[in-house]
Amino acid sequence: MTLIVTGASRGIGAAVARDAAARGYSVALNYSRDAEGAERVVAAIERGGGSALAIQGDVAKEADVLRLFETAARELGPIGALVNNAGITGKLGRFDAVTADDIARVLAINVLGTMLCAREAVRRMSSKHGGAGGAIVNVSSRAAQLGGGGEWIHYAASKGAVETFTIGLAREVAAEGIRVNAVAPGLIETGLHAAAGDPDRIERMKSAIPQQRAGTAAEVSAAVLWLLSAEASYVNGTVLAVSGGR
Repeated sequence: MTLIVTGASRGIGAAVARDAAARGYSVALNYSRDAEGAERVVAAIERGGGSALAIQGDVAKEADVLRLFETAARELGPIGALVNNAGITGKLGRFDAVTADDIARVLAINVLGTMLCAREAVRRMSSKHGGAGGAIVNVSSRAAQLGGGGEWIHYAASKGAVETFTIGLAREVAAEGIRVNAVAPGLIETGLHAAAGDPDRIERMKSAIPQQRAGTAAEVSAAVLWLLSAEASYVNGTVLAVSGGR
C-alpha cells in the first residue's frame, strides 16, 4: 500500500515516513524546499529494505498536489493512506504584529494544503470512485484548543480549521471505506521552534507540561501509525492529543 506523507523531510513527517516503511508501506515523501533532507529519509528507508520516493511540491498549489498524487500512484502503486503533516507556524509574536501575508501563507499551507491533499486522497480511495478505501491522518496541534495567545494565534486558528475539517470529512466518507482522524501534538522536540525564531522554547515551556518534558517525533509517529492501522478500525473523526497531558 502506498502512503503519502506531506512535509516529510524532517521532524514528525520524517519519523512517520521511516516508521511506515518499516511496517511495509511504500512511502511517497513530499517536501517543499529541503530536497537533501527528503533524500536522506529515502536513503534510510531503502537501507532498511523499504520502498520510498521523494516528491517535491508546495501543498498550497493545486497543480503541485495533483502532480504529487499522480507521481506517487504511478511510481509506487495505489494510494491507500495519507498523512497531512506539512505545516508552518509563521513568526512568533503578538497577533497585532502579524501581516496579512503571514496569515495568508499559514492558512494556505495548513488549511488549503490539507484540504487539497485530502480531496485527492478521497478521489482515489473512496468506494464511490472505485477505490478500495483507506485512511487519512491530519496533523493538528494542541494550539488549536489552547489558542496560541502571545505566540501564534493565526497558527492555532489554522489548526482549529484542520480539526473541524477532520470531523466533517470523517462523517462524509465513512460509508465509502475511508477513516479520517487527526493527531494534536503538544510541545515536541523538532526543528519547528528554531524555525519560528525561538530555539529555547522547549526548555522554557516544558515545566508547564504535566509530564515535565517535551515529546518526541517518534511518539507522535506511533500515534499516527496506530490511527492508520487496522487496530484503529472503529476510530473515526477523532482528534488524538499527544501532549503529555497539556
